[in-house]
Amino acid sequence: MTASAPLLVPGLRSLAPAYHGILCDVWGVLHNGVSAFEQAHQALASFRQEAGGTVVLITNAPRPNAPIREQLAGFGVPLEAYDDIVTSGDVTRDLLHANAGAKLLHIGPERDLPLYDETGVVLASEEDAELISCTGLFDDENETPDDYRDRLSVLAKRGLTMICANPDIVVERGDRLIWCAGALARLYEDLGGTVSILGKPHAPIYKAAVERLEAIRGGPVDPQKILAVGDGLPTDIRGAVSQDLDVLFITGGIHAADFGATDDPDEHLVLRRLAEEGLRARAAVPRLIW
Repeated sequence: MTASAPLLVPGLRSLAPAYHGILCDVWGVLHNGVSAFEQAHQALASFRQEAGGTVVLITNAPRPNAPIREQLAGFGVPLEAYDDIVTSGDVTRDLLHANAGAKLLHIGPERDLPLYDETGVVLASEEDAELISCTGLFDDENETPDDYRDRLSVLAKRGLTMICANPDIVVERGDRLIWCAGALARLYEDLGGTVSILGKPHAPIYKAAVERLEAIRGGPVDPQKILAVGDGLPTDIRGAVSQDLDVLFITGGIHAADFGATDDPDEHLVLRRLAEEGLRARAAVPRLIW
């Protein structure tokens, strides 16, 4: 569906009657890495309770969904806000299973190590590795992708494939932008390396999320009755558009500075940016509200 006129809408309530299911991004929509956005999870709860809809959270988090549930609970996001979660880590695990026995170099923080549990891969040193799995930077508070340039250049020359478990380039953490695994994957490709990505904006994570949505609802769901909600143009929006899903663009996320005042974005600037990116949206709001 092409962008409506006006693009900016008061909230999810104005769109809800047209949809049976929502695929909703997490980081940047439900929380900023430090605290939850209360109105956002209330909006999803209202969609479920008042509109009879189903909500599947779809996130590029590089871990299986169980730790994400715990994280959301810690932020105060109630279970009433969603039906299930599909993560980039979930779909990446399928690829890791397919490479069982391979010697794998992990690049990323220790908190992401549960990704490899029971996948059959063998964590190995840089010298012995046959495959790379990147979940992020080791120290995303202080490092940048440039800190990895020499290391990745050596690995790329060896012809090792990198599995990128989180395609995001950056995310918000409080009032800061933090580099993610997608930034390292982009650098690795620039250095001549091969990268395999299953999370947003690529099809596998959407296939998994739609299958989960249909399982919860007990049957097929018309794609035109599914609304994707997200703030990231290269991941959330591009991914949804590639799957021919309608989009509710959250303008107050990682691109907020491009659209004027965060809580009062300039619709012309939003439309222009979507056009420049070759993307579209059904509607837009600064923050997810009901």
